[in-house]
Amino acid sequence: MVRPTDPGVRRPGGAGSAAQAAPRRGAARSTGRGLAGRAPAPGPGTTSRHASSRPMSPRSPRLIDLSHTIEHGMVTYRGLPAPVIGDWLSRDASSARYAPGTTFQIGKIGMLANTGTYIDAPFHRFEDGKDIAAYPLEAVADLPGVVIRAIRRDGRALDAPRLRGRDLKGKAVLLHTGWDAHWRTDRYASGHPFLTRAAAEVLAHGGAALVGIDSLNIDDDTDGTRPAHTILLGAGIPIVEHLCGLGELPDQGFRFFAVPAKVKGLGSFPVRAFGLISGTTV
Repeated sequence: MVRPTDPGVRRPGGAGSAAQAAPRRGAARSTGRGLAGRAPAPGPGTTSRHASSRPMSPRSPRLIDLSHTIEHGMVTYRGLPAPVIGDWLSRDASSARYAPGTTFQIGKIGMLANTGTYIDAPFHRFEDGKDIAAYPLEAVADLPGVVIRAIRRDGRALDAPRLRGRDLKGKAVLLHTGWDAHWRTDRYASGHPFLTRAAAEVLAHGGAALVGIDSLNIDDDTDGTRPAHTILLGAGIPIVEHLCGLGELPDQGFRFFAVPAKVKGLGSFPVRAFGLISGTTV
């Protein structure tokens, strides 16, 4: 709910100033057979006399990375401090503690909770709201996902008509605006797409399990009442901001994960958000 301005695309490659151009937009993928368990069995299918006798083979599940990389000095919101990442124990210093040739690095990081791709819990907005540690895994992992495409739009506002008539109940609803193309550029911090009050009410009344967006803020940062945060978090619906790579996901038929560290007393925290697209037969 704070305001960012970090330049870069999808996943920035190296640290740099807010004016740096973003690195390549390729989505990191993994076949992730271990995470998804065994590969799905080939589906049933009829064959004809002219069909190939070669059996259908399963396609491995795909993991789509939807998170920006957190780096030393990286700005998420203009005017807020960047993370400071370094050594608590360096390899050189550790060499005196262990056998010859054995070294370790113990890192340390000073960072705002609202850094990179992160999740908001109700405590971010409400003093008596649930904090990050209070979320059960079922609320932030293995959720059926749906992507709302909003690349083509008139103006900045994502309004209720985009959502009406959609099956939202129990789903992670991801708003794909394409604004992540400006990540780690000055453009990212100004004129970003946002969700209107009416659209937030549709999501809350429709029973969305989680709402995410690939933009600077789910709210219009000129509106001090922050209606989207207020409505969604007031309904117990977590919000994930600064997503990237939503164009790599299908409109539906995937699972969404955005699990933060289990930290008590925080209303926001970075996540490694990703989508899991189940294997299909080819």
